[in-house]
Amino acid sequence: MYHRFGEERYPTTNIRLDQFEAHLNHLDEGGYQVWPLKRIVTHLREGKTIPDRTVAITIDDAFQSVYTRAYPLLKARGWPFTVFVATDPIDKRFPSMMTWEQMRAMQKGGADFANHGTTHGHLVRPGKGESRKVWRERIKGEILKAEGRLEAELGPTPKLFAYPFGEYDQRLANIVEELGYVGFGQHSGPAGYHSDLRALPRFPMAEAYGSIRKFSMKAATLPLPVLREEPWEPLLDGRARPLLQLTLEKGVSDVNLRQLTCYVSGQGRAEIVRVDGEKGVFTVQATAPLGKGRSRYNCTAPSKKSKRYYWYSHPWLVLSAP
Repeated sequence: MYHRFGEERYPTTNIRLDQFEAHLNHLDEGGYQVWPLKRIVTHLREGKTIPDRTVAITIDDAFQSVYTRAYPLLKARGWPFTVFVATDPIDKRFPSMMTWEQMRAMQKGGADFANHGTTHGHLVRPGKGESRKVWRERIKGEILKAEGRLEAELGPTPKLFAYPFGEYDQRLANIVEELGYVGFGQHSGPAGYHSDLRALPRFPMAEAYGSIRKFSMKAATLPLPVLREEPWEPLLDGRARPLLQLTLEKGVSDVNLRQLTCYVSGQGRAEIVRVDGEKGVFTVQATAPLGKGRSRYNCTAPSKKSKRYYWYSHPWLVLSAP
């Protein structure tokens, strides 16, 4: 998942062009297949086999550098990609954003465009004095308005929705599902057949973690076969050390659970307790309270047969500290 290309003024959301070209070269030379995101989603929904080393390229926000810098490189390779568009900035013709005309040209070159809301606001966060009912209607209206603008300008678009800032809670995810969408976050990890279609993971790419070493490792990851995660809800009430219990699918002999390691954003290693080794149940907990904003528990385990890793990520969101 990318945002900006060759815009060094914004290092937290930018990928340098030399990094991006190295990523594309690695996919080309490493035996990867680049599929449209909508095709991968269809295969996940229907339980169809997805070949190993299949990836999708996604881009959030529709910045102008997508058209001027990323698109020529992707078009030259004939690779599909998906851009999630927040429609208000496009309609207001912000100079940093693409235009509808540019998007129509990109459609001819293999691009899909999907829903990122209208305002790119923090959708989980209610307005001042806003009731749950009013919030729900506002969120539904935002998603449906964006859908209408996309279809009016670009024709039918895939029912895919990327949460702005990667922020979601169970209430928001349920609305996305009710409206017929598959949701996407910004928590790291590969998608697999056990992944929740309300909030599929993606690997965010930016300058600080866009080295070819990190990219190649992430591109090769396999989905840790998590059957259940308790709690699923990412939203926390104030600072907390949330206890996460994961249950893995039995019989996946390639996962080296003896070397399972989990990390907490900004803290390092988390505490892991194996509740039931035979059933593949374990818990993960931060060593200190999580701070305000977004954080994650990332868990990895090496493959027994290769140098690849299994990966799982759970996002957390703390709206306010006590």
